Amino acid sequence: MEKAATASEYKPVQKKRRLSKAERKEERTFYLLTSPWLIGLLIFFAVPMVASLWISLNQWDMLTPAKFVGFKNYSTAFNRDPLFWQSLKVTALYAVFSVPLGLVASLLLSLLLNQAVRGMRLFRTIFYLPAVVSGVSVMVLWMWIFNPQIGLLNTILGYFGIAGPGWIFDPRWALPSMVIMSLWSTVGGSVIIWLAGLKGIPPSLYEAAELDGAGGWQKFRNVTIPMLTPTIFFNLVMGVIGAMQTFGEAYVMTKGGPMNSTLFFNFYLFDHAFQNFRMGYASALAWVLFVLILALTALVVKSSSAWVYYEGERN
Repeated sequence: MEKAATASEYKPVQKKRRLSKAERKEERTFYLLTSPWLIGLLIFFAVPMVASLWISLNQWDMLTPAKFVGFKNYSTAFNRDPLFWQSLKVTALYAVFSVPLGLVASLLLSLLLNQAVRGMRLFRTIFYLPAVVSGVSVMVLWMWIFNPQIGLLNTILGYFGIAGPGWIFDPRWALPSMVIMSLWSTVGGSVIIWLAGLKGIPPSLYEAAELDGAGGWQKFRNVTIPMLTPTIFFNLVMGVIGAMQTFGEAYVMTKGGPMNSTLFFNFYLFDHAFQNFRMGYASALAWVLFVLILALTALVVKSSSAWVYYEGERN
């Protein structure tokens, strides 16, 4: 008896449909218009990344031929370099305090700037300006503000009879000073994102909450925050990535700080690459930082399903 044929054996073979002349033209146009971006991605990102991965497996001072050492640079970083762990510690502490503080400060400021008050556009412009000012000039400004003798902060504290600390010149206050300064450069840019999120909340939700007897705090907690979770998610991811790549503050203001108190990972990487000419070791540090940022970002993205609400979703 012949074996009964299954339904899959009678499944018709689908031939690939030939594209029309207009569709082929549209396809060529697509590749033509995207080719500059694809070429730029290949030349300025993909190739350098592959090259840096290879360099990380070598000992190279940019003057003599590279010597292949395998994973020795990575082993040195994790096992025989105490400053590697110090730089990770400094960067992690900075991210832990600066990111949440920046999120809260920018959210509160955006709530104020979202009010229907005359002249609000001027206030929004004023608070956004620090985000577009050159980073180096801002850092020089804050060096004067943090000056223990003639700085603005200690002068104001002196009016209240308080002896101000040494700020960036004191190992105990150098990193907190960086956290305080981060508000100046990050809050303004984040406020624009928060305002866009606030404008996207339907007024009908607030009206329904008022009909149910909700007050200001209840509306903020049960309407504003849930509707802003996609904005929180975006600002959190960008904040973590930015904090982990902090460099300019340490380079311009402290050079690693007193007793390595502001030895950010990116600055430590730069110091090995362009001061000590240990390009192989610096490339290994760069890949460690890349994997760390990738892991943290993936962790935040993975957790988003538990707390991020999108209006179009259905349970």
